Amino acid sequence: MKISSLPLPQRKQAHEANKLAKRLRHAVGQAIADFNMIEDGDRVMVCLSGGKDSYTLLDVLLMLQAKAPVRFELVAVNLDQKHPGFPAHVLPDYLKSRGVEFHVLEQDTYSVVKRVVPEGKTMCGLCSRLRRGALYSFAEREGFTKIALGHHRDDIIETMFLNMFHGGKLKGMPPKLVSDDGRHVVIRPLAYVCEDDLAAYAEERAFPIIPCDLCGSQETLQRKQIKAMLDEWERRTPGRVENIFRALGDVRPAQLADRALFDFASLGAREGARADAHAWLAGEPAGAAAPDEG
Repeated sequence: MKISSLPLPQRKQAHEANKLAKRLRHAVGQAIADFNMIEDGDRVMVCLSGGKDSYTLLDVLLMLQAKAPVRFELVAVNLDQKHPGFPAHVLPDYLKSRGVEFHVLEQDTYSVVKRVVPEGKTMCGLCSRLRRGALYSFAEREGFTKIALGHHRDDIIETMFLNMFHGGKLKGMPPKLVSDDGRHVVIRPLAYVCEDDLAAYAEERAFPIIPCDLCGSQETLQRKQIKAMLDEWERRTPGRVENIFRALGDVRPAQLADRALFDFASLGAREGARADAHAWLAGEPAGAAAPDEG
């Protein structure tokens, strides 16, 4: 049925849905192009958790695949972590209905996390490491050239502030990276997408969301505080969060203070005129004679 033949309220809803889908396709396509995330012949493993972000990631990549200037494969992979009550049929049923190749891995990380992490402590860190290890191992065995994760713009910004406030480091979550062992290229095609758009799209598409009852429902207090801070900033000054994200892509090393990133010591220095830190801390006057040991 054409949109023009629908009743006015439904036409408006359909129009807004089309605008949202177009905005998502554009944002994901731009991120892929900017960071060269997907190349001709790539075999991309799309990590599907059953949440709104990964469903949207797969959905948009499927749309882009149909018209992309390069040919690439998409394979959905889910890790069944053996959470009690996990609805194991939901993802396979959905993926079969979409005609998407998929694999469901089974690894009882739930029991490990519950055994190792004390009651009341956040399980997210250990759960994430175990999940990443299982997915990376599978990606290597199956010859995937890229691993696509569903982290979005707000995740990237929140991670930067978490590292600043609690780790004393100015670092975030890059749109593209090579794993520490150099074996995997990880991409985040949703890097330019805000979480509100993902939530709206997931609702519009009626994805069969599977809530995480282990760590997804146990979101750390620190991240909640960061979210609340950013929400308040955005409410008071619309556009501020987007400006923060833009700043991550416009870094001026000479205007920060990382001596390993920029050679401040040599900046404007005269040859042979540099004193070491010990001399400054000891308060030794310039040209002072060495003490007489005789």
